[in-house]
Amino acid sequence: MSGMWGWFGGQSAQSRKDTPKNAILGLRSQLEMLQKRERHLQTQMDEQDGIARRSIATNKNAARAALKRKKQHEHTLDQTLAQISTLEQQIYSIEAANINRETLAAMEKAGQAMKQIHGKLNIDVVDQTMEDLREQHALGEEIANAITNTPLGETIDESELDDELAEMEQEQLDDKMLKTGTVPVSDEIHRLPAAVNGELKNKQPARQEEEDEEEELRKLQAEMAM
Repeated sequence: MSGMWGWFGGQSAQSRKDTPKNAILGLRSQLEMLQKRERHLQTQMDEQDGIARRSIATNKNAARAALKRKKQHEHTLDQTLAQISTLEQQIYSIEAANINRETLAAMEKAGQAMKQIHGKLNIDVVDQTMEDLREQHALGEEIANAITNTPLGETIDESELDDELAEMEQEQLDDKMLKTGTVPVSDEIHRLPAAVNGELKNKQPARQEEEDEEEELRKLQAEMAM
């Protein structure tokens, strides 16, 4: 039974959908007939006008009768033109109404589709979702910073590196001295006994003083010579 009623319901819906189409087809058929009648009446009027023009000089009664028939055709033509205008207006109105109905039906379907898409969505759900996204984004930033800023392995002591470099330089210097048999002057001085090393250091200021005194004597002699 439900299938049968569904079938009838479908037919009824299809019938309602076809009603505007059938009405427009009927109106267009009637319009086409009236347009043919219009052309026929126009032809009849032209013929009666020709008869009147040909008969006016020889038979005024025939000319008068032709003009009378022409006037009748004109009256019928005016009625036909009015009917054509009415049918055209009806066709336009039905087409516009049908377009409005189809547009409204499409909008209703769009509204139902949007309602189905949104489902249980509301502003609270959207706000919560955005808040969750912000939290996850902040967490991702923290994780990235932790990964990039935390060094892997043990921290290297820079002072140990400096000491190791100094030892390597000393080893290279020792190897060079062994190969050439020479000792740098600075090393020779440091290797002298402390007393001798001290005397050398003390003699350097005394020698500088003697040189200064000799320079003063030369200046004095030069002034006396002048």
